[in-house]
Amino acid sequence: MRLNYIQLIITYNMPQSQLRPDYIFEASWEVCNLVGGIYTVLSTKAKTLQKNYKDKVVFIGPDVWKEKPSPYFIEDNKVTKGWLEQAQLPYGLKVRTGRWDIPGTPIVILVDFTPLYNHKNELYKLMWDLYGVDSMPAYGDYDEASAFAWASALVIENYYLYINGKEKNVVAHFNEWTTAMGLLYLKHFQPGIATLFTTHATSMGRSIAGNNKPLYNYLAGYNGDQMAQELNMVSKHSVEKRAAIHADSFTTVSDITARECTQLLERKPDVVTPNGFERNFVPTKKDMPAKRKVAREKLLDIVYNLTGHKPSDDAFLVATSGRYEYRNKGIDLYIDAVARMAQHRDLNREIIAFVLTPGWVDTPRVDLMQRMTQSESFDTPLSDPIITHHIHNYDSDNIVNQIHWLGLNNHPDCFVKIVFIPSYLTGSDGLLNMPYYDILVGMDATAFPSYYEPWGYTPLESVAFGIPTVTTQLSGFGQWVTGHDASTLKATGVEVLRRYDDNFTAVSQQLADTIVALSKLSPKEKSAIDKAASQLAAEAEWKNFIVYYQQAFDIALQRAQERKQ
Repeated sequence: MRLNYIQLIITYNMPQSQLRPDYIFEASWEVCNLVGGIYTVLSTKAKTLQKNYKDKVVFIGPDVWKEKPSPYFIEDNKVTKGWLEQAQLPYGLKVRTGRWDIPGTPIVILVDFTPLYNHKNELYKLMWDLYGVDSMPAYGDYDEASAFAWASALVIENYYLYINGKEKNVVAHFNEWTTAMGLLYLKHFQPGIATLFTTHATSMGRSIAGNNKPLYNYLAGYNGDQMAQELNMVSKHSVEKRAAIHADSFTTVSDITARECTQLLERKPDVVTPNGFERNFVPTKKDMPAKRKVAREKLLDIVYNLTGHKPSDDAFLVATSGRYEYRNKGIDLYIDAVARMAQHRDLNREIIAFVLTPGWVDTPRVDLMQRMTQSESFDTPLSDPIITHHIHNYDSDNIVNQIHWLGLNNHPDCFVKIVFIPSYLTGSDGLLNMPYYDILVGMDATAFPSYYEPWGYTPLESVAFGIPTVTTQLSGFGQWVTGHDASTLKATGVEVLRRYDDNFTAVSQQLADTIVALSKLSPKEKSAIDKAASQLAAEAEWKNFIVYYQQAFDIALQRAQERKQ
């Protein structure tokens, strides 16, 4: 039987000769920039890195805020005073330094990369000449990402020279294809720096799955370069592949993505680095009941004002969330399962399903806001009582269209209802005005039936809050759970559904049955599963998983040292 990650931690002993970084520079588009799951990876990992390498960890992110105040960044020039006073960055690059406003408060350098747009052809030629990176067919966010990656490398290079890095063990860690050019730049111009590249999801794997092509049954037959041509992904795949191949140490977040990297990027990862979590984000046992009460009241009030029907206080609340990847995240399957729940004839409790997925949001619905601010009662639904905000692409939105097509109209007599909240839950959406974690705590269960999910932070966040979840073995998190000796819902608080390329209907029915079964549990039975979920989450804390990054650092430093000899 394959050892799970926790068993590997126990059996892996750090060798006496393992090299330890003196400095770690980590670049990502999501440093102080909340976009998706990588923000959670870095912002939770930071506390453990700070504990192990106090203020020798420097995160580098894009200065997307510029003159505006950032909710994630505390500007403080003193943290890098010596470097900042002498830093003379080329091309007129400007930086701001300070700390990331997260547990551990690591040092951050935010760089305004926009001056490099005028020099992109120079960079693209250099990347072609040195590594064969094909930027000619680039489109979309490629220029933006490349400029940031280049700027990050220039900042690292300047800081490296300032600290006399040639005499130290210095690691430069780049995340995703969006920073790949930075790694390639340093590999050529500063070979003394040990480079580490982490792909959290390959651009081609995500694209194959997102274009409704069967990824898993045919993975062994796919050629990454060929598929990049077919799916118009040449430039992103090209730079990602070169960074993977030329990095001193190459990592990814799960066994399932490691197979994908080996096939599509043509390099087997050196280390699998599963994503951990920090419990700082979880309310204490003392605070949990009050926070849960507030969240449920807010959610039930939204449902009441949308539908004109006041839900029962013990309604079973379930949610899915995450980035709007309709098929990859299993949003389509989740909505289909909600329709199947509605067909159950033996429901004894209202079920309200939420889709907390940010779409092309415009503004909160005025009619809904008016109802929520008035004291009078209502017994009629609003028009289209399934959505809380206006969206720009209403007629073409996949979630809205599927809900309508399945006839989920939130009629007062329906025992199962669904509500789409298409806004980022940062605390300022105009209706709930509560951050995601303060909403999550009000749920009774969550479901993330992903088709493509390299790791899966959303189910891990759920169990960290003691909320049972349903996922699939096509997620790295789901694979990790099934690696436990006892991996049942009762033992772990997680139900892992077996999803493949061709069993959508069966998995949808299994998801519906699982949620209905959870809604029927006695309070004592539900409490036991909630407790199991919380205990499982404790195993996935960064203090347990950071060992894999230490191993990756060692590999990178060993290879960098070989170049010095």
